[in-house]
Amino acid sequence: MKGGRAIYIVGPCAAESREQVMETAKAISSLRFEAGDFKFIFRAGVWKPRTNPRTFQGAGAQALEWLADVKRTYGMAIATEVATPEHVAAALETGVDYLWIGARSSATPIVVQSLADSICDLRLKIGDLKGLLIKNPVNADAALWLGNIERLEKTGVPVMAVHRGCNHQPCWAMAHKVRLARPDIPMLLDPSHLSGDAQRVPELLEKIAELGLDGAMVEVHCDPEHALSDSEQQISPDELNAALRQLNAARGCSVNAASQQCIAAEPQLNWLRAEIDELDEQLWDTIAARMDVSRRIGEWKKAHGVAPLQPERYQTIVESLKLKVERLGLSPAFAMQIWDLIHEESLKQQ
Repeated sequence: MKGGRAIYIVGPCAAESREQVMETAKAISSLRFEAGDFKFIFRAGVWKPRTNPRTFQGAGAQALEWLADVKRTYGMAIATEVATPEHVAAALETGVDYLWIGARSSATPIVVQSLADSICDLRLKIGDLKGLLIKNPVNADAALWLGNIERLEKTGVPVMAVHRGCNHQPCWAMAHKVRLARPDIPMLLDPSHLSGDAQRVPELLEKIAELGLDGAMVEVHCDPEHALSDSEQQISPDELNAALRQLNAARGCSVNAASQQCIAAEPQLNWLRAEIDELDEQLWDTIAARMDVSRRIGEWKKAHGVAPLQPERYQTIVESLKLKVERLGLSPAFAMQIWDLIHEESLKQQ
């Protein structure tokens, strides 16, 4: 762990009201004594870049004062997402300690550069920052993520990378490339967006120790069921506390997650295994999707009196497959074994 303690940036997806923010912060602040030697930073979205314009878009600049109340009352550093230079100015004027740039903004270098420029112009005039966080782009682009890190580093503010996955799926290969290229900066995990499922958050938190990461950014809400955004992926403060305690107990180490005993002995092997697991999931998802299409093809063929097996098409696919596997450097015999099994099951589905 870089900096001595595991970094946990926790709080609701969105600041909905002063009462909701303060209630969540109060519960989280107590975890500083219950869950061990963690560095807690309180997070909440103020401006929410939602896909559907009819959904909750955030409370806006007024919510910055709620975050400032958290800082004054509970002594926690505060963090929020920014997407425009105006957001940067408002956050700095309020005394926000950490700014993060989300996946949608991270996908556009011009946006990241404009935010970096505004941070350079404003941080010394209005207020300094303790850190900047950059999430991976919505697409699995390690080069773009690394480029964004460089853009932000020119501000002179310490930068942390946040792996939030792509479309509620991990992108371990991308994150591994960035970790190998920049082992000098902290990398946090965002299990809330990695899964889109609150029940999977504790399981994903185990990856922090396995991969030698530096902490996590977790969506934590005092009443997740009634959250105005991302209710399905937020956990309660009690659930966070239980997950951290379980994580430490499973590792057989002290509550200090920065302890070297909590770091897996072979993080590089674990990274590679994570990549294999990700590819296996994609493989089975693809096979399942193929069988679904096969069933629909079978319905069409039945309705139009067409036989399930079409020898000419089968032969065309086989010849194409042989050329493909040769270019990929795979064994033709191995490829045909797999193809025959897939084709046989596809005929059954039809």
